[in-house]
This record gives sequence, C-alpha cells and structure tokens, in this order.
Amino acid sequence: MSPVLVLFVLTTVVLAALWLEAHVTAVKKLGSAATAILMALVLSNTGLIPGTSPVYDFLMGQAVIAGVILVLLSVNLSSLREAGRTMLLAFAIGAVGSAVGAVVMARLVSGLVGPDTWKLSGQFTGTYIGGGMNYAAVGQELQTRSDLFAAGIAADVIVTAIWLVACLVLPELFPRRQDGAVDPAGAAPGAPPAAAQGLAARLRSSVEPMTLMDFAGLTFVTLGTIWAADLVTAWWPGVPRVIWLTTIALAVAQVPTVRTLSGSVVVGNFLLLLFLASNGAKSVIANIVSVGPAIFYFAAGTVAIHGVIIFGLGRLLRINGDVLSIASQANVGGATTAMSLAAARRRPDLILPGVAVGMLGNAIGNYAGIAVAYLTRSIVD
Repeated sequence: MSPVLVLFVLTTVVLAALWLEAHVTAVKKLGSAATAILMALVLSNTGLIPGTSPVYDFLMGQAVIAGVILVLLSVNLSSLREAGRTMLLAFAIGAVGSAVGAVVMARLVSGLVGPDTWKLSGQFTGTYIGGGMNYAAVGQELQTRSDLFAAGIAADVIVTAIWLVACLVLPELFPRRQDGAVDPAGAAPGAPPAAAQGLAARLRSSVEPMTLMDFAGLTFVTLGTIWAADLVTAWWPGVPRVIWLTTIALAVAQVPTVRTLSGSVVVGNFLLLLFLASNGAKSVIANIVSVGPAIFYFAAGTVAIHGVIIFGLGRLLRINGDVLSIASQANVGGATTAMSLAAARRRPDLILPGVAVGMLGNAIGNYAGIAVAYLTRSIVD
C-alpha cells in the first residue's frame, strides 16, 4: 500500500476517534487515544492496512519526537508542582512488578519456550521497566536467538498497545477524590496550578488563534531542538538522545518569546495521536501465531503481573489513579508513551514527571534486565 494512503488512513482514524470522543458518550469514556489504537489495530489485522510501513517508522521516529517537543514547549517549569516523590514511588513499584512478572512467567512457560527462556525474561524485564531500547540492548548482550528475538518484539508490540489502552481506562476505576489520597505532590489533592489548567484546555484547542508566524516559529524551534540534540548526542553518545531532546525542549520552553507561540500542544497532540494509532496498526496478531503463542503469553503475563502489583499496591497506598497509570506506562512503554498518556488523560501536570521516570527507566532497564536474566537462569535451570 502506498505510504501516502497509509498516512491518509491513519489521519482518518485520528479524525474519526476525535469525532467519536466528542459525540459518543461511551467513546468519551474510552478516549480518542484508545479509540485510535483499537481502530488501527482492527484495520491492520483485517488486512485493510499493512502491519509494516515506512509511515510507521517515521511516526515512531521523527514525528513522535516532534510531538514530544511541541507538547513540552508548553510546560512552564516555574508553575509545575513538585511531583517527584509519589511518581518515583509508583514507578519503583511498577519496576519491581515487571521484574517479578518476568521471573514468574519464565518458570511457567520455560517448558514451552525452551532453554533461552532466561534470556527473554531479562529482555522483558528491561523493556517493561524502561521501554523497547532496553529489550534490544539486553538481547544483544545475551545473544538471544534471532527467532526468539523477533517473536519477542512482535509480542511486545501487541502487549504494549493493549496495555496502553488499559492504562487509559484503569484510572476511571479509581475515585476522583479520596480523603487523604496521595496526589503527584504527595499532598492532599487540590486544584491544579493555573498554568496546568491552561495547558489542559489547550490539548484540544489553542487559547489564541494560531497564525502563520506561530507555525513558522514552532517549526523553527522544533527542528532546531532536534538538530541541537543530535549534535550534543554525537559529543556525548553515552547519554540517551531523549534526555537531550527533553532537556533542550524544556529549556527553550522557558524563553518568553517561545511561550508566546500559539498552538504547540494542539499540533503536538495530533502527532502523538498519529503515533499511538501507528502502534495499533503495527500490532499484527498473525506474527505471534506464526511462532507460537508461548512468547505472547510470556509478555502478556509479565505485564499482567506488573499491573496487578502497581495498581493493587498503589491503591492500598492511596496513590492517585492517573499517577499509577502514567508511571506504569513509563515502565512498559517508556518516556514517550508516558507523556502521550498524560496528554490523553488531560493531566498536563504529570507530563514532566512521566517523562522523567521514563528516562530513569531507560537508564536502569539494562541493569535490571541483565540481573533478572541471570537470576532466572539460576532458578529455571
């Protein structure tokens, strides 16, 4: 299928999801992001659009990076609440849940997967603490067989897409307000700061009309941020690129002239919705069937145990449902999807904390993955 046609279909999916969210009560509860993922997943698995396309690669690469930068350009650091303590706690609970899930599932499916089960346990631990980058790094270090490596990627794509939908919905099961509940700042919940309220309003429309000057300025800043991040990454390759992108974008966002540019969140949120839809489109279930369901069970069970631990223990600790959901997505999907979820849940005050713990996951995922892999080998063998 032509890349132009694929992009047209994904744009149609996003447009339809936004319309349904605005006009259908049930879809409003689900949200446009989850609706877009599910619609694209159905289209790809019924063969109406391909499961692989250069368009998906672009959306998973430069397009989503641009979306991240554009949304971050509206984050005013001086107005954000301190959100580190509770988000870090939720993220730590989720990380432990992923490690426990990988070890438990390795014991359950080792007879079906074979002698390299311990390697996949390390890879799934890495990816469900810090994202897909850790899956590849741990697998390369452990020299996982190519067929298992590819099957694990296919399973991870589907499970991550499903869990993203779950994280969009699960906070609805939590009380909106609880006496003594823990909010992102670790204090009793209250009204978000004015700047955060303004950002929430701009997730669907610009407060001020977007002009040609605004669009040109945002394009200039976005491309300049990507170029600067690439340059700094080349100088210090040991630091992940997403850290430089986020740092530079946040720094630029504090410049008064940049803050006058209108429409950054609207354009950024649209790119993030396209990215989420592409996640659904890439989730081709046939890829799992061709290599057997055991690895899919492995990945799904790992995330399910992670979910039980983070949401179960988090509820006992009275942590806000949105905080748990975004922390979980930072574990399972990484910084980008955590930020996408914060935007989709209309929690702009959690964008920065979500990105921060997502980057922390990138940093610690490889260490945790290697440790769990060798622990699993000693247990399974």
